[in-house]
Amino acid sequence: MRQQNLDLRVHDRVALDEIELYAEMLSAVAAAEKPLTLAEIDSVLGVRSDREPGLRELSSRD
Repeated sequence: MRQQNLDLRVHDRVALDEIELYAEMLSAVAAAEKPLTLAEIDSVLGVRSDREPGLRELSSRD
């Protein structure tokens, strides 16, 4: 059986970071009384846009 060789100490750091961001976003949405603005989403995620609010484009991070 292959599961016996499974090392549970091995983690995918990127996946764990994404799960943490997703959890933070879900918490913010649950606490909000209205839909979050782009600025509020940026604040939750810890990012900032150099463009005017509402004109931010999503881009992939390399």
